[in-house]
Amino acid sequence: MKLSIVIVNYNVKYFLEQCLYAVRKAINSIEAEVFVVDNNSVDGSVKMLNEKFPEVNIIINKDNKGFSKANNQAIKKAKGEYILLLNPDTVVEDDTFKKIISFMDKHPDAGGLGVKMLDGKGKFLPESKRGLPTPAVAFYKIFGLSKLFPKSKTFAKYHLGYLDNNKIHEVEILSGACMLLRKKVLDKIGLLDESFFMYGEDIDMSYRIIKAGYKNYYFPETRIIHYKGESTKKSSVNYVFIFYNAMIIFAKKHFSQKNAKIFSFLINIAVYLRAFIAIINRFFSKALLPVIDTAFLFTGIFIIKNYWEHNVIFPYGGHYPAELISIAIPVYILIWLFSVYLSGGYDHPIRLIKIFQGLLIGTVIILVFYSLLPESYRFSRAIILFGALWGFISMLGIRLIFHLLNLKNYRIGTEKNKRFIIVGEKEEAERVAQLLRKSYINTGFIGLISISDNKDKNEGFIGNLIQIKDIITIYKIDEVVFCAKDLPAQEIIDKMSELHYSQVEYKIAPPESLSIIGSNSINTSGDIYIIDINSIAKINNKRNKRFTDIIASTILLSILPVAIIFIKKPFKFIINIFYVFFAIKSWVGYYYINDDEIQKLPKIKKGILNPTNAFKNRTISNETINKLNLLYARDYKITNDLNIIFKGFKFLGNT
Repeated sequence: MKLSIVIVNYNVKYFLEQCLYAVRKAINSIEAEVFVVDNNSVDGSVKMLNEKFPEVNIIINKDNKGFSKANNQAIKKAKGEYILLLNPDTVVEDDTFKKIISFMDKHPDAGGLGVKMLDGKGKFLPESKRGLPTPAVAFYKIFGLSKLFPKSKTFAKYHLGYLDNNKIHEVEILSGACMLLRKKVLDKIGLLDESFFMYGEDIDMSYRIIKAGYKNYYFPETRIIHYKGESTKKSSVNYVFIFYNAMIIFAKKHFSQKNAKIFSFLINIAVYLRAFIAIINRFFSKALLPVIDTAFLFTGIFIIKNYWEHNVIFPYGGHYPAELISIAIPVYILIWLFSVYLSGGYDHPIRLIKIFQGLLIGTVIILVFYSLLPESYRFSRAIILFGALWGFISMLGIRLIFHLLNLKNYRIGTEKNKRFIIVGEKEEAERVAQLLRKSYINTGFIGLISISDNKDKNEGFIGNLIQIKDIITIYKIDEVVFCAKDLPAQEIIDKMSELHYSQVEYKIAPPESLSIIGSNSINTSGDIYIIDINSIAKINNKRNKRFTDIIASTILLSILPVAIIFIKKPFKFIINIFYVFFAIKSWVGYYYINDDEIQKLPKIKKGILNPTNAFKNRTISNETINKLNLLYARDYKITNDLNIIFKGFKFLGNT
């Protein structure tokens, strides 16, 4: 056996599927075996493996054992002369394995090898080659000197920025995303150190290879796409602690006691600095606008209150009770902000109509409760009305300023209808186009691109692959989708690298798959289009659905004595109200007839009712039920839930 490929998977089914399609092509004519170690995924990964990749050796763990332990499980069973550790969020070229094996065969001094890695937009990933993170190197990296001087032999040692990205080099550290190891070297130095749960094990392994007298090579004559960071959010505080703790373990293991202490000191500074930055970033991304709105609202209403108090209500002396400022106005502001939030006024892109809608609803709620209060607590309707007007003016002004400053997350407008082109043969390109239409609601334009230049436009193509650069410009394309069934990975990566300077995003559609995968940023979870990514999966609709459940439960509880007369199972109905209140269930969910079909849909709470309850006294086929589930997920509206609850009222006691 020449090659054993080991992939550790944890809840990244669609990336794993794409990775294995590429691996299947690349091991053609090579004596190879593939292991997938699943760390207790709950996304249906194992089922997908059994159905689509029966040739793969699957190791199923009942808990998440971490990267090192999981890899070691497979390495112990591997029979290959070479062991390749490969991340599931990667795509290899068709000849990647042939090239790296050939290089290792010709260089018996090589203990390990890494390749040139590109991100989901075709840009070079600097971690393709790295230096040993000594205290000095760590200092330059942590405090940004390596970024300031990316080509310096002194300051840029972490990513070896002074070495040519396109030439073979001896390096110290390889990336665990794609790490080829000589089996006899592993027999000599041992397997991955299981002290490292995640991160750092590749650094440790690379360093042990060098200490054993072998060399590590950076080999750029083949490339892989590494979507990077799909299993973890690398901007999170949790990532900061896990990653830097791994660095401390490495330092204590390999450095002198003095150097290890220096390294640990630097790392601890980095941990708290990066954690603080991560918290600040999260605060600014989530809470900045509500905090500014609160400050402007309170200041403006305070000024309105003073003017109204001294010039209208009490022109000859007197003042409002202190409770107006200490209790009433903060409550008004809280209701307004909460209403704006529920209306989608804080969603991106910003829509001013949503802000107006939220303030209007909030004002109505305030006035209704105001009318129910005792006379002594009715301070002033005018302040409420002028406060709402000021709220709209101030919120509008703040957002216009942010919009004019061109701040990315504060753009005013509607969600853009994206323009796509799909590159592939007609049959596959049309299949992918249909998948896009089912999964992405705002498809403004979908054009098909032929992979050869002998296609007539009348066949449905707007051009060919040679013309792709001009097509992107002329048709103002936002995303390019490559059909992996029709294009070799080399050609896909070539085009991504060639066009990476543009603002276009790239996706790859694996054959016979319901997924279209891409990733543009280390902080994204992949920008996957699958048949289940649609309206109900959006954050604002999840929030609206939960809000609808709470309001419906409140109303049903208030009319309980009357409702139980009409409901078939009144006792279970009462229990259901509390199930929904505590988010154990939802009033409306999917109709469960086939687990396979349900797994293709976005995950929501199990429902007491389902879309079929909107069709009284009708026999509905399983095929129609599946379509109703899909339509409910794709085009979710609050009114859909209310309609189903109304028409299925007597079944609200369902189990």
